[in-house]
Amino acid sequence: MKFRIIGNVVPAVEVLFEQAGEEMITQSGGMAWMSDGISMTTDTNGGALSGLGRMFAGESLFMAHYRAERPGATIAFASTVPGKVVPIRLREHPNGLICQKGSFLCSQSSVQLKIEFTRRLSSGFFGGEGFILEKLSGQGSAFLEVDGDVVEKELAAGEVIKVDTGNVVAFQSGIPYEIETVRGFKNIFFGGEGLFLTRLTGPGKVILQTQNIRDFANSLSGMLPRNN
Repeated sequence: MKFRIIGNVVPAVEVLFEQAGEEMITQSGGMAWMSDGISMTTDTNGGALSGLGRMFAGESLFMAHYRAERPGATIAFASTVPGKVVPIRLREHPNGLICQKGSFLCSQSSVQLKIEFTRRLSSGFFGGEGFILEKLSGQGSAFLEVDGDVVEKELAAGEVIKVDTGNVVAFQSGIPYEIETVRGFKNIFFGGEGLFLTRLTGPGKVILQTQNIRDFANSLSGMLPRNN
């Protein structure tokens, strides 16, 4: 399998199948275009429980499988908002990669996508991303959808970064993920950053995004006309 990233504003990843039998998976409705010579099947990709878990994590209940029937077939998966498409090679993350819900775009069928429970209950209820995250593991390549620009940081042992939860895309499995309360009455009510921040502690790789799509949507909603 070969791939290329197309576009700068709302990009897509176009995959070239070099051999018959190669396969890509995506959430239902994630395909943008494809050539002839590709078959499609849809299932829960691991059973009903796996499908329900993904649904709670912000993905679709069903996954679409696209299989090459002959060499040279091509297929593309497009992002949904302006940003970047980030390729992930799972061999560089032998313990897996934890992703926020909605960041998974597509992957080779050899990549496993499972729900991941946060270790602390408070992280799920107060973190702004829900109790369930996603874990990518296995072999092959996956592609993440990033809102805005992508920022990659390699945290040293013990190094801490505090991030607005909506700006976290993914981090290596094993990095502690906690929710920290903003201190100070004035900071909470007038600081404009919300009540909670995500605290990530190294060592390990962290992928961030410059756009928080929920904040952007909220800013636009205030400008929309309302019926009297």
